[in-house]
Amino acid sequence: MNRAPEVTAAVWRKSSYSDGGASNCLEVADDHPGIVPVRDSKQPDGPVLVFGASPWTSFLTYVTK
Repeated sequence: MNRAPEVTAAVWRKSSYSDGGASNCLEVADDHPGIVPVRDSKQPDGPVLVFGASPWTSFLTYVTK
């Protein structure tokens, strides 16, 4: 059974591509071995998407080319 990770105490950081703007920003939480929690900065109490570390790294490699 997969269980949702505990992210209520997570320390979130905005994407370096957000340029400090207030809209269209992703935030990620570090210090979760093997997974990367991601949320919309405009909805900090909204849903959190959780990606495996390897697929997230592949995604970042693709979008930052």
